[in-house]
Amino acid sequence: MRTLVEHGRVEIRVWDGGGVVPMEPEVFNQMRNIASLPVVVGAALMADGHVGVGGPVGAVVVTRAAIIPSVTGVDLGCGMAAVRTDLSVNDLEGHLPAIRAALETGIPVGGPGIKGSWSQKNNLPRGVERVWEREFDDGYARILARYPKIEGKGAPSDQLGTLGTGNHFIEVCQDLEDGGVWFMLHSGSRGVGNRIGSFFIEAAKEQALKLDRSVKTDVSLAWLDEGTALFAGYMEALGWAQRYARRNRDLMMEAAVATMRDVLARPFRADLVAVQCHHNYVAEQEGLYVTRKGAVSAKLGEMGIIPGSMGAKSFIVRGRGNRESFESCSHGAGRRMSRGAAKRAFTVEDHIKATEGVECRKDAGVIDETPQAYKSIDMVMAAQADLVEIVATLKALVSVKG
Repeated sequence: MRTLVEHGRVEIRVWDGGGVVPMEPEVFNQMRNIASLPVVVGAALMADGHVGVGGPVGAVVVTRAAIIPSVTGVDLGCGMAAVRTDLSVNDLEGHLPAIRAALETGIPVGGPGIKGSWSQKNNLPRGVERVWEREFDDGYARILARYPKIEGKGAPSDQLGTLGTGNHFIEVCQDLEDGGVWFMLHSGSRGVGNRIGSFFIEAAKEQALKLDRSVKTDVSLAWLDEGTALFAGYMEALGWAQRYARRNRDLMMEAAVATMRDVLARPFRADLVAVQCHHNYVAEQEGLYVTRKGAVSAKLGEMGIIPGSMGAKSFIVRGRGNRESFESCSHGAGRRMSRGAAKRAFTVEDHIKATEGVECRKDAGVIDETPQAYKSIDMVMAAQADLVEIVATLKALVSVKG
């Protein structure tokens, strides 16, 4: 860990292996802007840090009596889930193409809008509908009653239990130590979370103008003050979106396990180890608000997931409870180039070579997600050895993307 200390700003703690893990200069500029805000009392940058909107992905920001919606971002509650099965890699021999096809058919993938929703299949499963009605319908109605502009095209019930697009994925992985099989997936609160996040980012900007509050560095870093109606509304909507994101992952994991059982035509256990973690969210901690934007909680003994890119290794980890990082760690490898730059830099042939041995899409539509667009996950893990210990090292056998 190294620190950046500048006049008038809180200390920024950086986990980049002493400058070994590459980060764009703009990442540090974004952190400096955040650290200059009067409501910020702590700031850290994880090893996978890269440029984001408002604040960088990989940021951990601690605030007092306020929250900055743009630092949380718009993929509210985005995170990971993983379960270990009692299968071995030998049980999957000859089945990988069928597993991928069944996952892509059974679970809506892609987006935005109707694409990648249950509406596209004209089939909202009754189990999903019951979860929506029991856990989310009333809360969503309360949010819309106060903030009707959040409502958009496509009912959020139609995206519950669906994957989305971008870097979201479902994977079947091999444990490199003992050949065991894990399921792992990455998704968030889908379109409704995006609308909630976007609404409150704009509301914070408008409030800053009304209060004649100058945010000199970046107006998108406007904050909401504790005790105000907007703050209370944001916390309610954010909490709802975080619960939605977690249940979204739960439902997909259930569907993935059921799909695998159908393909293999045999029962198996999928509960030997189960891990769930957010990495775009806000948590109250010791009277402060800890916002993790592309970062994972790593309290002492707490289990987490740090995925690599398609074809790269991923890790199940246990937190070391390092208070210097506000008990946080990275949420993945982190991009080393933008999506546009990746599309310009790499060809389909490059992607096919980089994902050799992985049953996955190998077309131009996923070039922006090719492994070379990401940092070395080994370098990222080495840079944060004081934050987490590795419990299991995984390698993707099947990777499904939207």
